[in-house]
Amino acid sequence: MPVAPVVGLVGSAGAYGRWLRAFFEQRMGLRVLGHDPADPDSDTPGRLLAEADVLLFTAPIRHTPALIGHYRRLSAGREAGRLWLDVTSLKQAPVAAMLASRAEVVGLHPMSAPPKAPTLKGRVVVVCEARLERWRPWLEQLLEALQGQYVRTAPEHHDRVMALVQALVHAAHLGQAGVLRSFAGELGGPQALLPFRSVGFEMDAAVIARILAMNPQIYEDIQFENPHVARVLAQLEAQIARLRALVEQGDDRARAQFRAQYLDANRAAWDAAALEEGSYTFERVGYLLADLTETHSLGVHLPEDRPGSLRALLHVFERHGINLSSIHSSRTPAGEVHFRIGFEPASDPDALRRAAAEIDASGLGRVLEWPREGGPAAR
Repeated sequence: MPVAPVVGLVGSAGAYGRWLRAFFEQRMGLRVLGHDPADPDSDTPGRLLAEADVLLFTAPIRHTPALIGHYRRLSAGREAGRLWLDVTSLKQAPVAAMLASRAEVVGLHPMSAPPKAPTLKGRVVVVCEARLERWRPWLEQLLEALQGQYVRTAPEHHDRVMALVQALVHAAHLGQAGVLRSFAGELGGPQALLPFRSVGFEMDAAVIARILAMNPQIYEDIQFENPHVARVLAQLEAQIARLRALVEQGDDRARAQFRAQYLDANRAAWDAAALEEGSYTFERVGYLLADLTETHSLGVHLPEDRPGSLRALLHVFERHGINLSSIHSSRTPAGEVHFRIGFEPASDPDALRRAAAEIDASGLGRVLEWPREGGPAAR
């Protein structure tokens, strides 16, 4: 096992392929080769098999097992002593295809799209160790560098869980999207409904928008390539059909059955601590969404990522006698961390403008939104 292995990415032109190339090169200092049919200038499969110590498959779900088989045949045994990985959203078929080779094999599933951050800090990554010996120390080094939250399981169990964690969630929200579309002619589309939003509706609308904004092939393959999904969807259909029948029945007996089946029985199936934690998470998200509607706010980017930068920024507001009501950070597609700072409604607009001007002029931060009476104004 080389101290600094060469990494080969199969599917390097995809979103995760591009993110992984940057991660391996910039965070781990490794040489990276990459092949992708969409990129005629990428490295050839032959070069990857000849030079890459670690081969990582990051291709569409439906194509991954056959692609792995193609590389296994091209490799013809040269993969012995090397490490093959994949980051597909399903694990049983890709891992089985890699196990047909002579390489050591681990399946990985980051439970998010490629982040704007340089690591997977705070994100769950499922790890399926299938055949791992000499490469174990390097794999642990990789996982430490990724900074994810790891759960380890077998490929078959992973796919059964994903039918619930991914396919069920996506199907329910796509079903909601279809219902909203069917009523758009009567009540208007999502933008017409959002002014009436509850926290739950706003969260669901955000999930729907996220699904519709991303690569449709991913969501299609999560539904169609996982053999456990049809059973899950049948259960979802049965639950909704039963609920509809009770609502149409409409009497006290139906209400009692609704309470017993949909509230009491489901509540009993959840651990009390999980219920409490989940309810608290919902409240926290609600507070966040409320904060993001504040009109008295300022957006700032701190170009110097060093200890004390945020403290210095907050000290500017203290000097100008301005009370903060909220502060949140987010990351742009370019990777910059932006702070959105909310202020008490009674804050002096002139004091806010003076504070913003001082932040900009001092070089401490780059002001993205200037405050004005009635709300922020983008520059």
